Amino acid sequence: MRVLITGGTGLIGSALAAELAQAGHEVIVLTRNPAKAQGLPAGVRAERWDGRTAQGWGHLADGAGAIVNLAGASIAGEGLLPSRWTPERKRLILQSRLDAGRAVVEAVQAAAHKPGVVIQSSGIGIYGFAGDRVLDESAPAGTDWLAQVAVQWEAATAPVEAMGVRRAIIRTAVVFSRTGGVLPLMLLPFRLFVGGPIGGGKQYVPWIHIADEVGAIRFLIEHPDARGPFNLVAPDVMTNAEVSRVIARVLRRPSWLPLPAFVMRLLFGEVATLLLEGQRAVPKRLQELGYAFRFPTLEGALRDLTR
Repeated sequence: MRVLITGGTGLIGSALAAELAQAGHEVIVLTRNPAKAQGLPAGVRAERWDGRTAQGWGHLADGAGAIVNLAGASIAGEGLLPSRWTPERKRLILQSRLDAGRAVVEAVQAAAHKPGVVIQSSGIGIYGFAGDRVLDESAPAGTDWLAQVAVQWEAATAPVEAMGVRRAIIRTAVVFSRTGGVLPLMLLPFRLFVGGPIGGGKQYVPWIHIADEVGAIRFLIEHPDARGPFNLVAPDVMTNAEVSRVIARVLRRPSWLPLPAFVMRLLFGEVATLLLEGQRAVPKRLQELGYAFRFPTLEGALRDLTR
């Protein structure tokens, strides 16, 4: 099966490409600069795209098994620390997602033999900040800026359904990986013996191990009944204070120094809400469809990623 991945050189995309290639699929990652896509695993190749149209790659969608649309500017920024949400940054975050979605729709529309499925990326942030309310896929979207970005992001590829293409939406939680993402930054204060909860510590932290993120996407590609939204989040969702205690236990470090909310807001502005607020999301539809998590508990996931 041929699988096209937009955003295929990022944390999730690169891991997914490796997994699918190892399973014997032909994997093509779409990137603005193929020359920089070094070290791709066997069975994976890079093709150039402009991030806005199907020009130069759209023909690859003809007869493809799946298109996985992960493309979009990073919500937290590309550096080690989060980037502030300036008006220009907000525009880039939204526009990059809408452009990628339109490119996918353009490619599917032109394909004589439609792809088997489109996997559309989204985020748990679509539910807004709902305190301790349990959020499955039937929960309504939030009204804050990030939630509305996710609403428009999901809608960007909706037209493929009218073309007879199955579409599954992955509402991804914070992805824990040893090779990148937020986890190394979360662990650093604990390794330095200054770890502790952030803000009040009562906010929930939706998370998923990279192996389950990739495993769930592959499961949705291969499952013919997988349609609509799916929360890609581990069942063991804890508050920030509880997460801090688990990290401390796994690393054998204390959890004693809280990071006040006002300091976070002073340093990072509006983007600090990503750490100071959260969602108590659950993977209801994923589990109902039969997906079995490799790392259902936070302690098990952290022990795997820190060994």
